[in-house]
Amino acid sequence: MGILANTVSVCHFKVQGELPKEDLYGWTLKQLAANRFNPIDQGNEELSVGWVHLDDPKVSEFDTPVACWRDHYLMFTLRRDKRSVPSAILKAALEREYDKWLVENPGYNKVPKDKKEDLKEAVRAMLLSQTLPTPATYDAVWDTNSGLLTFSSLSPKVIELFEEQFKKTFEGLRVSAFHPFARAESVLDEGNKVLLIQANKATSENYLDLIKENQWLGTDFMLWLMFQTMNEASEYAVNQPGILLDNERFVGYLDDRVVLLGSGENGAQKITVAGPQDHFNEVRSALLNRKQITEATLHLETSEDEHWKMTLKGELFHFASFKSPSVKIEKDNTTDEAMEREAVFFERMVLLEKGSQLFDSLFATFLKLRLGSEWPEQEAQIQRWLNVCSFCGGAL
Repeated sequence: MGILANTVSVCHFKVQGELPKEDLYGWTLKQLAANRFNPIDQGNEELSVGWVHLDDPKVSEFDTPVACWRDHYLMFTLRRDKRSVPSAILKAALEREYDKWLVENPGYNKVPKDKKEDLKEAVRAMLLSQTLPTPATYDAVWDTNSGLLTFSSLSPKVIELFEEQFKKTFEGLRVSAFHPFARAESVLDEGNKVLLIQANKATSENYLDLIKENQWLGTDFMLWLMFQTMNEASEYAVNQPGILLDNERFVGYLDDRVVLLGSGENGAQKITVAGPQDHFNEVRSALLNRKQITEATLHLETSEDEHWKMTLKGELFHFASFKSPSVKIEKDNTTDEAMEREAVFFERMVLLEKGSQLFDSLFATFLKLRLGSEWPEQEAQIQRWLNVCSFCGGAL
């Protein structure tokens, strides 16, 4: 589903590099046009990758600002069309061509190796020309005020393709993953940033090292959320800048699905607990056996009865199945299609940004506790709660 859908899986990047001194929006339009998507429906090319309109993936002309620019947002969609021939079909067609060649060349008992290669290429090209390409699209919205870019795929291969295409298109710029440590830096004040640096377990600034060595950010965050869900009111206050007012109250809790991972005699062991939970006894039992929560369904609710739901991936802080309140646009007889699309876009951005603001506020609340002097006592409380595990027959 695209980024304008009420439910979408997203990851976040920060745009790095020096922005052009000329008009950013005009420059972006020119770069997108130079790297636009070219259809391959009429040929036999295997792959085509390029940019199309977010509003309409069939359109790839970037000749007016409305194609990619709305207020302080730049928006574009990566389209990838790919042809492929199933191996079984290719093999059967080749066997027929080999037999035909042997009939036409009776002096041979088998097809020579070099001729096999020629036939294979010819058959493959013929089959590709008879196969329609399969399209796939992935939306990107770049907030030029914050430098945050939202991308609508969690596939590692698609993310890698997007990073390459972005760097190729926007010379001098690149996108870097907005991983848990980077996100933590962004939500903390200067004093807590110092504490975060002291808690950093990575030995370099390489983002892979920062992710791998600081997985405690995700596992401790979700363990704390689990404890809060079962033992506290789960009520928090907005503390990050954005659309929602400072100190506005909201609720955050885990439910529905929890995934835990740990090591055992036979290697990594994965446990999935699904369905509404009363006491999370199975999860608590797994935690006592040194499993760690790696992903969970997180709910965020405001006093305005707005509800966000996501599957939080703890290692990278990807938001899978990120469901926001429905977009509600009031239309009348004077509203044309272009105005409606624009209204839907802005309303969707408001909802996505509210959800991210709530998540960042929740994460910042955890970090201030985790990095502060009160964390040892909090850990002790969590351990006492885990030890009273009715699933295991009482206190352990």
